Amino acid sequence: MARKSKGRQKVEMVKMNNESNLQVTFSKRRDGLFKKASELSTLCGAEIAIIVFSPGQKVFSFGHPCVQTVLERFVSGNPPQAASGTMKLIEAHRNTSVRELNMQLTQ
Repeated sequence: MARKSKGRQKVEMVKMNNESNLQVTFSKRRDGLFKKASELSTLCGAEIAIIVFSPGQKVFSFGHPCVQTVLERFVSGNPPQAASGTMKLIEAHRNTSVRELNMQLTQ
């Protein structure tokens, strides 16, 4: 039996001329990009900030924990302050582990 379609074809990487197709492709790819960023953040605990300007000059952003926090950390070059709940939890766990190890060493 012969195939009716050619299957999935490779898309040539050049700017689209059709404005309607350009907007649709931008929306789909933006959603896919934000979804992958969310997965990376969830699976690896990465802090992520993405800012995208659409062809229509609208701004879209995604950030975890938030765009502002990640940008401030990037611009300043300093590690984040232990203000977030997650950071406090990690630090408390670390302190507990250090305390337990110190107790084992002293015994």
